[in-house]
Amino acid sequence: MLLSIVVPVYNAEKYLDRCLSSIFKAVALSKASTEVILVDNGSSDNSILVAEEFAKKSPLRINVFRCDTAGAAAVRNFGVLKARGKYIWFVDADDEIAANSVKDLVEVAKEKKADLVMMGANRIYPDGHSDYLSAVNPTKPDYKSRFVRYGAGPWQFLILREWWLSHKFLFKEGIIHEDMEMISALILYTDRFFCVDKPLYFYYQNPDSVLHKESWDKHYLDIFPALSGLFARFEKAGAVSKYHDELEWFFIWNLLIDSAADFAKFPEGKEGFKFSREMLTKYFPKWRKNRFLKEKPLKLRIRVRLNYKKK
Repeated sequence: MLLSIVVPVYNAEKYLDRCLSSIFKAVALSKASTEVILVDNGSSDNSILVAEEFAKKSPLRINVFRCDTAGAAAVRNFGVLKARGKYIWFVDADDEIAANSVKDLVEVAKEKKADLVMMGANRIYPDGHSDYLSAVNPTKPDYKSRFVRYGAGPWQFLILREWWLSHKFLFKEGIIHEDMEMISALILYTDRFFCVDKPLYFYYQNPDSVLHKESWDKHYLDIFPALSGLFARFEKAGAVSKYHDELEWFFIWNLLIDSAADFAKFPEGKEGFKFSREMLTKYFPKWRKNRFLKEKPLKLRIRVRLNYKKK
């Protein structure tokens, strides 16, 4: 088995056929020996029926499992244990992959003997407009710096399964932002990193997802254990000093820009601003002097400072 595509499924009835159809086209074009591991996580809709019906009519090798532990992290961890492919790829059930994606990724992985192959992605918004998430280019001298400070989704990588298992990587269970603790640290464990800087993945901003709720969810505060876990990984690897500025910027962006936007939408978010100040004081007390922050436009720098002061 060359490739295992792990698909976490939770109430994805509306999107799953679209996702699986895109996988089928990509696998057929590549002719790579591929299995699809669908892991249902307690869906209350007809996701399982959609998966089983697709499996019946498609020559694609689809294995359907159920995972009782809630959350995308537990499902991905479960899927890796079930995988038999040389490479693994995490694909979300409400997204799609490009027709040439499997072919392009596998070719690079095999030719370069890669541990990680990063791809570009189109991020698609509900109104139909999109933007491009570029892959980190390993031919650039500062590529590891860029990898750390910008982060990525787990779906943006083809991963050598043996490498993944040898480092005992696990997504942090019980929280959202479950990938944040680990993804930016992956580059610490390999120099066999390559990329295909083309839009091979279509990442839909699904308004039903846990990250786009219209009401307060206590899991918005999961950003704090996620970032603490990330810092601990760099600390364990002895890499905090080397990547201090990159980590500092990553914390600034996620606390004072990204999560701050969520906190500001709800009265309950006041606690989030308090925790953000406490976290920055603990890990990066001189964050205002961050060199990457200084390069940003004045408007963004003002926004960051106001979000830090927000009560």
